[in-house]
Amino acid sequence: MAEYTDDCFLVPGPVRMNQACLDAMSNPVITARGSEFRDVMAELNSGLRYAFNLSPSKPEKKTQSWAGDDDYKVVVVSGSGTAGMEMIIANRFRTNDLVLVPTNGKFGERVAEMCSRFCNVKHIKYEWGRAFDLFELEQQLERKCYEALLICHNETSSGITQDAPAIAEMCQRHNVPFILDGITSIGGLPVDVEGWGVEAAVMGAQKCTAGPSGIAAITVNSHYIERCKAIREQSESNPVFYLDMISALKKGDDDQTPWTPAINLAMGWSKALDALKDETLEARWKRCSILSHGVQNLFTNLGFELLADPFQRSDTVTAIMYPDGIDDSWRSDLKEKYNTQVIGAQDHLKGKMFRVGSMGETTIEEMVEGCKRMISCFKDHGLELPDLDVESFFEE
Repeated sequence: MAEYTDDCFLVPGPVRMNQACLDAMSNPVITARGSEFRDVMAELNSGLRYAFNLSPSKPEKKTQSWAGDDDYKVVVVSGSGTAGMEMIIANRFRTNDLVLVPTNGKFGERVAEMCSRFCNVKHIKYEWGRAFDLFELEQQLERKCYEALLICHNETSSGITQDAPAIAEMCQRHNVPFILDGITSIGGLPVDVEGWGVEAAVMGAQKCTAGPSGIAAITVNSHYIERCKAIREQSESNPVFYLDMISALKKGDDDQTPWTPAINLAMGWSKALDALKDETLEARWKRCSILSHGVQNLFTNLGFELLADPFQRSDTVTAIMYPDGIDDSWRSDLKEKYNTQVIGAQDHLKGKMFRVGSMGETTIEEMVEGCKRMISCFKDHGLELPDLDVESFFEE
């Protein structure tokens, strides 16, 4: 077996960070309340607006860097994407509100569980990897009883991306607010927050934007803000403190956060977003698509079964079922012998599937090499596979 010296890191987040991001995080610490950090926040806010596919803002303090010419503001959260999603939910709903949450994977189910802590939930639980029944969702929205519909846009546990434009259109027709967990889609897949009429959305730094783990951002429109304020004024809000949206909004105009922020993570994420701007959103979407379609077509031609429905497979992660006789010992060998990492499955699919990430700054060259190593490792485990030209699956 050949000696492999360079690692292939192909997990669907956290992804590899570039050197500029790593260098920024190694800067000496600065005060969170000084002018210097306001410069950092202004640059970060401007980069976040670009990643959210919103209108631009100046990366300069005292210019409302969190806002643009649209109806949206961005808010930095010193916590993971889950903290951002909890912040959206906890501040927006009252305990007696009813929300609709369709799911087809673990992270959608997490959204439903989070909602259950703060309001009432109608949870429509589809099989992992199966597309939502849009007719059923339409019937639910026709009941006119829901305060909002929430989805996990891109489900990394099952490798499926929801039909957000169709769901958004239904929500707009029925005047139901649409809230998006975009943690593994924003920055890597085409997302049109304004065009879809999304009331609030969240992204995690360590996924499609190739930033550090432990920091996230949300974007909210004026309707979301008005509802949060009305609920607070009526003394009907859920208990919040650290994730208090009203406190965050009060500090946003001053390029600050209410509590001590993740200072060095903010520095690093800002540099990662600079790399996204240099590449452009459209080019990153295209590269993620080339990577994912290459993996999906290659493994399909090799005889593997993919979990997600064909027309809604994700561009940032591919879920691949193990053939008979193969389990996670293959994945351990892939890491130890081939210096290549993919990720396993979760819950009831654990040991039956592996997932290949195609997000962040992953290059075509790294993916091609990683796929070659995966094939070699499967052959080591006794699997007979046809000889295919791996490179040809990743040509534009």
